[in-house]
Amino acid sequence: MTAAKIPKIERKDLPLQTRLASFEEQQAETEDRVFNVIFTTGAIVRRYNFMADESYDEELVVSPTALRLGRLNSGAAPVLDTHSDFTLENIKGVVMGGSARIENGLGYASLKIDGGAENESVIRKIRDGIIRNVSVGYRVHRYEVIRSEGTVPLYRAVDWEPYEISLVPIGADAGAGIRSNPHTFPCEIINPQPFKELRLMTDIDNKPQEQDTPATPQTETPPAANPPAADPQPATPASTEEARAEGARLERQRAAEITKITRSAMLPDTFAHKLVSDGTAIPQARKLVLDELARKSGENGEIRPQISIVRDEMDSARAMVENALLHRHDPKTYKLDDGAREYRGMTLMEMGRDLLERRGIRSRGLSKSEVAGSMLGLEMRGGFHSTSDFPLILANVANKTLRAAYEAAPQTFKGFSRQTTNPDFKTIARTQLGDAPTLEKVNESGEFKRGTVSEAREQYALATYGKVVAVTRQTIINDDLGAFTRLPEMFGRAAADLESDTVWGIITSNPNMGDGVALFHATHGNLAGAGAVISVATLGDARAGMRKQKGLNGRFINVMAKYLIVPAAIETVAEQFVTQTNIVYTKNTDYNPFANKLQVIAEPRLDAASAISWYLAADPAQIDTIEYAYLEGQEGVYLESRVGFDVDGVELKARLDFAAKAIDWRGFWKNPGA
Repeated sequence: MTAAKIPKIERKDLPLQTRLASFEEQQAETEDRVFNVIFTTGAIVRRYNFMADESYDEELVVSPTALRLGRLNSGAAPVLDTHSDFTLENIKGVVMGGSARIENGLGYASLKIDGGAENESVIRKIRDGIIRNVSVGYRVHRYEVIRSEGTVPLYRAVDWEPYEISLVPIGADAGAGIRSNPHTFPCEIINPQPFKELRLMTDIDNKPQEQDTPATPQTETPPAANPPAADPQPATPASTEEARAEGARLERQRAAEITKITRSAMLPDTFAHKLVSDGTAIPQARKLVLDELARKSGENGEIRPQISIVRDEMDSARAMVENALLHRHDPKTYKLDDGAREYRGMTLMEMGRDLLERRGIRSRGLSKSEVAGSMLGLEMRGGFHSTSDFPLILANVANKTLRAAYEAAPQTFKGFSRQTTNPDFKTIARTQLGDAPTLEKVNESGEFKRGTVSEAREQYALATYGKVVAVTRQTIINDDLGAFTRLPEMFGRAAADLESDTVWGIITSNPNMGDGVALFHATHGNLAGAGAVISVATLGDARAGMRKQKGLNGRFINVMAKYLIVPAAIETVAEQFVTQTNIVYTKNTDYNPFANKLQVIAEPRLDAASAISWYLAADPAQIDTIEYAYLEGQEGVYLESRVGFDVDGVELKARLDFAAKAIDWRGFWKNPGA
């Protein structure tokens, strides 16, 4: 038999469709006003095409490759009243972002209903099971059509996207779409070509194959009444057509089964197409699929799926320009890629002209000012177009130089401090828990006594720091690369310095804690009675003082010193002391018990407050010391960019959300020095 022809693809505008769905049976209200629904089961439903005056079946394919969940998971998909989108009053809630998922061939989502007074009755009816029906409005991007003799066409939605979920009073006709909706969307409809050349290896048709003829619309007519019985006759054209139709049905079934087998094995469609075109039988196709899987298997017998990320020409061009600019800024850190060599030695204006030409934007005859404005994505002027390529490049280059400088800046406080993140800018209360209650003996048949845990609290809140600079047309025209490399670099260093200033400012300013007493105070038992230089005796007193600290319940917590913190003025003395294994004195007992047991941290910010004071600090894994925090998802300094409104160029904004607070004084010791 001949192979199936290439399917015919039609492109039509179709309205938003709806499909009846339901709340989960015996579902519980997971949160206040949050309800779970099954928005699709993928069932086949009968619909009617008014334009073609025919019925058809629609199947929603429920799989990760067919169902687009991006809109539902974005948190922007509304919950409507009966698909009505004419006024804001019809919005009853929202599909919770990230809740849409596929499980066991079903589509699930969570709806959050607005808590306004106008929705009280709706929420009550959902809780009481009175409102039980929901309907999903969706857009179909692509149908695959399967036509068989004696049945209506099957339209398989192999690429579709839910747009909204509605609360509905009655389960509407599942085949009805929103035909009154004026909005339509483009959709591809893939129809298999008629199998008019299919030749069967039977005794019915042994005639030579006929030439192709264009497909023409066919109209089904009611079958004529059965004629009277007659003597057997040779095969008629009608019986030949029936045989051909049956052969076409079997061929479609073979092609569909082979495609299903190969896709289940995660093999490419090209492999399935070859099996179909070669006329491979289904049992043989299964064997060939297994052979292909064995060939692709790795050493451990597992299939290793490959993901290809395709870049278009402009993505590659932007990456090459970005690499050339970074190499020009810092050749040692950023090596020049082969593709970026064509941009080496170019000025910013020359790079910009090249990008404009790649976009099909002619730059000949434009002044430098006009070219620079177009490069920066400013408004259209004099009929020439603008592009966002160069602002993206500037932002990426600036962000990389900023982050590199930020991470390279020396920060000495991180060893004895603990990093955390906070979800917002509200005041944070860090609770210090006391010791666990002492376990008491329980006599036979006796009762367990209840214990309590003491607690204290320290509070602080995040603060935002930032600065904005602009990259103007003048910067581009003057080829001033340092304007958007050196400035962000200085921003990165300044952000790191700000963090250090904040944390070390806690040590030098000696702020009050939650109990109203200064961080270093005799009441806290972490301040030496008299200042002295670093020695075995003074370090011994400091270590003993930390070990004798008691928790909130008055029990010893045995805090161990790990860090010796000193100003830069006595850094050498401190390092010499903690690395010296022996001290030559007159007695044999004179040796250095602190050798290689303490880590020295020297910080010049301490010199401004005192050049002789020194400190001990514990490991933050043992006890809270100082906590520094960033906004969740924004750890460190970040750079944002936009086309300027007040300035004729691109604005770069460096932002840092940061805070620090001493949480527990028991992890520190201070000696005023001498």
